[in-house]
Amino acid sequence: MAEEQWRTRRGGVETALRTSAVWASVSTLIERRQAELGRPLRVLDLGGGTGGLAVPLAELGHEVIVVDPSPDALASLSRRSAERGVADRITSLQGDADSLAHVVGDQPVDLVCCHGTLEVVDDPEATLAALAGVLAPGGYLSLVAAGRLAVVLARALAGQFAQAHTALTSADGRWGTADPLPRRFDAAELQALVEQTGLTVEDVHGVRLFSDLVPSALIDSDADRIALLELEQVASRHPDFGFLGQLGAAVHVLARR
Repeated sequence: MAEEQWRTRRGGVETALRTSAVWASVSTLIERRQAELGRPLRVLDLGGGTGGLAVPLAELGHEVIVVDPSPDALASLSRRSAERGVADRITSLQGDADSLAHVVGDQPVDLVCCHGTLEVVDDPEATLAALAGVLAPGGYLSLVAAGRLAVVLARALAGQFAQAHTALTSADGRWGTADPLPRRFDAAELQALVEQTGLTVEDVHGVRLFSDLVPSALIDSDADRIALLELEQVASRHPDFGFLGQLGAAVHVLARR
């Protein structure tokens, strides 16, 4: 990505360190599926909150339904979508996975996004089943969930060796009772959960392999951020060192019905 392009789009979903890799995969998938169908997609974003993903999707011309339990987040989404001129393409509803079938009705969706949500729901298996149930034939699931090994490494580097040991060996990937996340996932575990719903997993890769560990002072310039993004992209797909993807702060699964 050219430096000028970074400067004009800095902070957007395409270039932000926390979202760039996921957006690259999702946007490529959407472009391909839109070409197959010959129309914009109908997208459901569970836990979409303030619209960090929904608004860019709507800007591409797609119809997005955001389901989130937080009224404050949905209010922020409403303001953001209005400011960006895409409010007519976004429907926001307060709810959770239990309400998806009612929300979608008899019009299944082409893409379901569940990013940063599965680790906090009460029942991950039931949530995934609900997500799979609203997909149209040929539709896709984009799932991003917290990874275990990243927190093991982070706790060890912070000198919290007992916490690192607990995160590595616990069933839920937590480092202790004060851990703010209810659970984390291994890549193989997440893939198995998705496959249990009847979906076919097409891709699994880690995201944010290094960015959460690098001191902010070392990525202060645009050039540094670009270099780090490119490193993470290559490392997550390297044919010989694919295991580096296991270090991702999150695991991204793409699956198809």
